[in-house]
Amino acid sequence: MQRAERLIVLIDTLRRHRWPVTAGALSEQLGVSTRTIYRDIQSLIGLGAPIDGEAGVGYLLRKGFFMPPLMFSPVELEALLLGARWVGQQGDEELADAANSALEKIATAVPPALREVLEDTGLWAGPSSAPRRGEPLFVLRRALREELKLRIVYRDVEGRETERTVWPLTLAFFEGARILAAWCELREDFRHFRTDRIADLRVMEESYPGSRRLLAQRWLQAERQRRSRKES
Repeated sequence: MQRAERLIVLIDTLRRHRWPVTAGALSEQLGVSTRTIYRDIQSLIGLGAPIDGEAGVGYLLRKGFFMPPLMFSPVELEALLLGARWVGQQGDEELADAANSALEKIATAVPPALREVLEDTGLWAGPSSAPRRGEPLFVLRRALREELKLRIVYRDVEGRETERTVWPLTLAFFEGARILAAWCELREDFRHFRTDRIADLRVMEESYPGSRRLLAQRWLQAERQRRSRKES
């Protein structure tokens, strides 16, 4: 583990402890000697981290201290990079551009030692097999953010079309398809819609009653009950 990475892990470890933690315990968690912990603690204090304590007693990071949001560990950067590349393959063009833009911002803000993780990683996301052409994903995402009703024409697996007003709750990205979970006014119940079967779509500019978060919780409860009945 490089020193820059170790300092990040150390400050993050201290942040998770509510009571003083000894250098011995920290050395076991980080896999280094206690002497290294002592040196790293002094380095962090010199950089402005509000750490109380001393050798033989324990160390505590004072409340109210927040690490800069871009102080990621190499593993966290790998996760962000892989996730952004996956979005580039699975999402719509707007999401793909946003993912690339986010990576560029991160690359310019992280320390040079961590920037190498972004520039030289072996993690890649393969191409998606889900149909994407013509899917109105950016419209669906806007309706989700703003909690707006949608008027859709939906085509079932046999090609039959129905017109429905739905309240979008979640948009799930699977390898073979993308699924919109919503409350359907026609069926008066929660329903799932494959986005590639939405033949027409219009945002109604009308908010649906209640909050999306609470409705999504109800949907999750209904899904758990349905799966429980299916398994029993």
